[in-house]
Amino acid sequence: MSAPFAATSPACDSDRAGQDWWRGAVIYQIYPRSFADSNNDGVGDLRGITEHLDYVAHLGVDAIWVSPFFKSPMADFGYDVADYRQVDPLFGTLDDFDALITRAHALGLKVMIDQVLSHTSVEHAWFRASRESRDNPRADWYVWADPQPDGTPPNNWLSVFGGSAWQWDSQRRQYYQHSFLSSQADLNFHHPDVQDALLGEVRFWCERGVDGFRFDACNHQFHDAQLRSNPPATADEQAGVSTVRPDNPYAMQRHLYDKTQPENLAFLERLRAVLDEFGAASIGEVGDEHPLPVMADYTEAGKRLHMAYSFALLTPEASGPHIREQVEGLEAELARTGGWGCWALSNHDVPRVATRWAPHGQPHDHLSITLLALLLSLKGSVCLYQGEELGLPEADIPFERLQDPYGKAFWPRFKGRDGCRTPMPWWKDAPQAGFNAGAEPWLPLGLDHADRAVDVQELEPASVLSQTRGLLAWRRGQPALRWGKIVFHHAQGPHTLLFERRWPGQPALVLGFNLGSRAVNLLLPDTLGGLAPAQGAPLASAVLSADGREWHLPPYSAALATR
Repeated sequence: MSAPFAATSPACDSDRAGQDWWRGAVIYQIYPRSFADSNNDGVGDLRGITEHLDYVAHLGVDAIWVSPFFKSPMADFGYDVADYRQVDPLFGTLDDFDALITRAHALGLKVMIDQVLSHTSVEHAWFRASRESRDNPRADWYVWADPQPDGTPPNNWLSVFGGSAWQWDSQRRQYYQHSFLSSQADLNFHHPDVQDALLGEVRFWCERGVDGFRFDACNHQFHDAQLRSNPPATADEQAGVSTVRPDNPYAMQRHLYDKTQPENLAFLERLRAVLDEFGAASIGEVGDEHPLPVMADYTEAGKRLHMAYSFALLTPEASGPHIREQVEGLEAELARTGGWGCWALSNHDVPRVATRWAPHGQPHDHLSITLLALLLSLKGSVCLYQGEELGLPEADIPFERLQDPYGKAFWPRFKGRDGCRTPMPWWKDAPQAGFNAGAEPWLPLGLDHADRAVDVQELEPASVLSQTRGLLAWRRGQPALRWGKIVFHHAQGPHTLLFERRWPGQPALVLGFNLGSRAVNLLLPDTLGGLAPAQGAPLASAVLSADGREWHLPPYSAALATR
């Protein structure tokens, strides 16, 4: 069976100039612990990233997003920040970060960094001061509350990682809120000094030359000041929650009061003002039971974040109707605010899509290529997770090697997030597949990941890596794919999608996808008559019928034409 797409040489770049570079950009997410280990201590670092930036640039992406590298006790692997302005020694130094930016910019790559503003580590100096007493200058910088008369927590709020969102502190004899781990204390955004301090941390990195930020859990930045308890979720609401597992009690509540508060909109406007001082871009992570209107509100044109993404396509649900529902739903909301969306199929928090969306969890390279083609064809910007361009499957981590506290809490029904965080394979026959010089990595390599190493795939024109480069090169010259309107058409069956991308003055692009393991005949509506092959495009393996009314789509394939 031929590959769904053939690689092509780069097309001309029709990118927009100025500060709109983020609109329609492809952003490559790097998880530093697992990308490349330059000093052979078992953990990836900033120098390792810099040494492999040529590879990233050759992919054809526009920017990198680097997950947290700040000083941290690493209870949540950097998402528990102890000092926003220091690089953790595990990852290197500020000089190493400066060198990373310099090299990335020389290669034409923008640099975005992960900022965790909603909470800090309990080892942060702010929290240490806050817990000292109830009347010191930082006493109210975190969310503190007295117990109920019987000693129980102030309300019923739950942690995303399981259990109560309240932790008793014997020093202050109060509870503090933690939406995630108990060692990740939630900041009190109702306090103006907290907002000012966090905007100062953002400004620090802007002055250091970063081009933008990915704001973690950005709808967790405010809580209900009255500390009202959340109501229970109905059975249908629990089934519709995409941000957590169904066996997590977090899904049993309607999270009306512990996140996504209206006061956050005003803070995002203050944040945008700082970003605009430096021409920096932003993307917000929205984890909410109803994320689409939140994404639209948070990206209202020119006022708040530049773009946002949710977990809408990071779920086990892989059907064509689900994807269409999410994309059309977001487009309808964005029409209300003039905002901009971003799509991802994988990241550091969910099982890799090559396994998650594969029938019976059995990855297939043709499916990986087709999913990449789909991701790069949706309207909005794109986040591409390291290893996704290799078609890496989810790794199976034994309990004794498990690192993720989330996985340890929910074992064995849920093995945590380690399976998508294993080391990047660079060279098949090198120690640790080239991740380092042979030291035991913090997580083991995936069982068959070395066979999918970069050096292996670079030699194969039909490999996932080669196809990814071809798709990205072609996409760069297609305004319709980067910025154009998206219009869906009816597609038969649970695994098919059919839509157009339109840009003024150019033929419309028509795309059909079969995400299933069986061939399908995709009927085309009369409005899609007169299709022709897209000139210079990656070739589809679909066959158009003689009367032009039907596409024959092999398993895991895509069709591409113009009209």
